[in-house]
Amino acid sequence: MARSSTLFVSPAESPIGKRLTAFMSLGFLALVAAGIAAAWMTQRNQVHARWVEHTYRVENTILDLRRLIEEGETTRRGYLLAPDVSILKDAYRKAATALPQRLAALNDLIADNDLQRRNLVTLNQQLVPIVAARARSIALIDGGDIAEARALFRAETASRRMIGVRRTMDRMIGIERVLLAQRDRELQNAIRTFYVMLALTGVLLVLVAAISLAAVLSYTRDLARSRDTLNELNANLETIVQDRTADLTRANEEIQRFAYIVSHDLRSPLVNVMGFTAELEASTQSLTTLIDRADAEAPQLVSEDARLAVREDLPEAIGFIRTSTQKMDRLINAILMLSRQGRRVLSPEPLDMVALMENIRDAMTHRLTEANAEVVIEKPMPDLVSDRFSLDQILSNLVDNAVKYLKPGVPGRIVVRGRRQASRAVIEVVDNGRGIDPRDHSRVFDLFRRSGTQDRPGEGIGLATVRALVFRLGGHIDVSSTLGEGATFRLTLPLTLEPQDRAE
Repeated sequence: MARSSTLFVSPAESPIGKRLTAFMSLGFLALVAAGIAAAWMTQRNQVHARWVEHTYRVENTILDLRRLIEEGETTRRGYLLAPDVSILKDAYRKAATALPQRLAALNDLIADNDLQRRNLVTLNQQLVPIVAARARSIALIDGGDIAEARALFRAETASRRMIGVRRTMDRMIGIERVLLAQRDRELQNAIRTFYVMLALTGVLLVLVAAISLAAVLSYTRDLARSRDTLNELNANLETIVQDRTADLTRANEEIQRFAYIVSHDLRSPLVNVMGFTAELEASTQSLTTLIDRADAEAPQLVSEDARLAVREDLPEAIGFIRTSTQKMDRLINAILMLSRQGRRVLSPEPLDMVALMENIRDAMTHRLTEANAEVVIEKPMPDLVSDRFSLDQILSNLVDNAVKYLKPGVPGRIVVRGRRQASRAVIEVVDNGRGIDPRDHSRVFDLFRRSGTQDRPGEGIGLATVRALVFRLGGHIDVSSTLGEGATFRLTLPLTLEPQDRAE
């Protein structure tokens, strides 16, 4: 089945691919922005939670401090009224002992707030006379001077001082409540900002998805139209290819018939020329005998020109004619051989390439010995399903060509090796001979073309035959070589000869 040749465009390079890539990048950036916003919001929540906790700790410490101050005043008054109740004294001492600890804890908690620190200084100043008065009252009671302790209590302004302490503490709690409200507003603003960012990200993602979907649907419709057009073109192309194949087949058959007819028709006059040449040669021998007798019996009858024409010119001319007719005969035989190769039906069969090469080497043993050369078969070689006769002809010609063009005085070494390359086999014939000029690499496969010094017999038909056979087997051949460094002929053949090649 014929296949249409189309220019492939990478999806990433097409306009739709570029748009989709841009939209996907935009969506990815939106997701990254949403992730960053979520991380930022999480961090803000953690900071707010820490500050809220700190505010409540400050407030609880202030309330606990207030409770201790109130409890100290209450227990002192109870102790003044009932000095014989020791539990009141113990409660007072416990509250008095815990008060400095709570003040120190509060000082640590508000270390970052200058306003609260000033309030704490004021509170400490307000507590100093209260604590001192309480201590004197307890000391008088413990000394048994209860009346003096009560008189001192009545003379005190403790109630006004406690009012000042309460106001200071209320002010400190108020400050913490303001800070808490401020931080709550900041958190709410951050939450609103986060939701706005999420909403924008969602809208952006929806837009990207909608635009991408529209682009994909448009691209799919274009692909469907292109596929229908391509199917139509393929159908037309199939017909065109079949027509062209039929035309080429007919043309090939006509060329083969023409080559056969021309070579056959050329052979008839060539045979006549060769026959008349033989007759001329026989007549020349008779004339030579006659001239010899005339020279012996009546030399004055034979001129020097006649003597030279019979003894030298005619034999030389007949020799040139014979040499030319022999060369023409070889060329006609070569054309006939090529035309027969084109008409021969290929017969694919499983082939052991190592065994095939060993048979070729054994058949050329005498020739290799005379040329002081060896053929090395590197194992393993890939087995093929192909035409045995064609492969035998190809490899025999290549090895024979390598033996023919070895360097004088250098032992010849011809290496045949093969390997698999995907669904094809690569077979190489490597020699250490004369090599081929790089300028002649392509034309050594042309009919009647030879490279280098023409000091070896041949008509330039071997490599042309090899190329024709390789093409018929669905492969190709090339050569790499440098003058004086040998040559490498490389065959690339299908591992399995396609069925259509069978009935070519």
